[in-house]
Amino acid sequence: MGVLAGLDVGGTKCAVSLGRLSGSDIELIAKESFPTPPGPADTIAAFVRTLDDMLRLHGGGRLAAIGISCGGPLDSRSGLVLSPPNLPNWDRIDIVSPFRERYGVPVGLQNDANACALAEWKWGAGKGCSNMIFLTFGTGMGSGLILDGRLYSGTNDMAGEVGHIRMEEDGPVGYGKAGSFEGFCSGGGIARLAAAMAAQKLERGEAPAFCRTQEELAGITAQSVSAAAGQGDPLALEVFEIVGRQLGRGLALLIDILNPQRIVIGSIYGRQQALLEPIVMEELKKQSLPLSLSVCQIVPAGLKEHVGDYAGLSVALNELNA
Repeated sequence: MGVLAGLDVGGTKCAVSLGRLSGSDIELIAKESFPTPPGPADTIAAFVRTLDDMLRLHGGGRLAAIGISCGGPLDSRSGLVLSPPNLPNWDRIDIVSPFRERYGVPVGLQNDANACALAEWKWGAGKGCSNMIFLTFGTGMGSGLILDGRLYSGTNDMAGEVGHIRMEEDGPVGYGKAGSFEGFCSGGGIARLAAAMAAQKLERGEAPAFCRTQEELAGITAQSVSAAAGQGDPLALEVFEIVGRQLGRGLALLIDILNPQRIVIGSIYGRQQALLEPIVMEELKKQSLPLSLSVCQIVPAGLKEHVGDYAGLSVALNELNA
């Protein structure tokens, strides 16, 4: 088999990865990134130029397949990108046909959560599972579902949008909904929750370590709250207590409905596992069915911060195996 190519379409940055299969693993042999051009035509042209250069330098054989990872919504069956919020003017853009016609190889398209789920299933913490859930837990909260040994994307590619689930009647906004799973369990959600709680503290004349003045409220980030929690700041620890409880409740819903072997959680969970895991497991024992919980492991992403490098490659492999 030749090399696999993975294309990652982002709102501010795009990337091309090349990988070569080695048994059941993959070797990442090259990666190039570039700022996202202003429109779809320019972006596709930039991908072609970058991929051509990389194949010339690192191909070492024929190209076997191309996988494309892109934020949704999209139509993976037709190869269309359907106006993602982070990609202005990408309205029903056929991103698959240009690459299929140019390179004459199978080309697949999946949303970024599904692509990361495939990567973790093939080469990361979900390896060997028949039923696995991947949760992004980064900028947003999305999921990819591996059910009965294959990716499940739903009737129109909308399966796995767990961030939209309402956890509370009110709370930080995520996915356009106050009190949503994404509102509590995402980088932006953590920052908004921490800012609301810090504002109340400041009104009482108390200043948390991550926000000393009213002027600093707008600059709060999940990273600054995490750093303060690591230093033992009481309010930062309270924020992560709430996040952990809501994460546990969300996982309990998924475990009870889908009965997975493993739930793999990316980004923030891996960085804050020591803080979040005890809270999550305590909540799971309260909320989920014991028999379902007994067969499910909760683990951080095995590919860690590099899961995005492998996402498009896993879509390429999935297309070959379709």
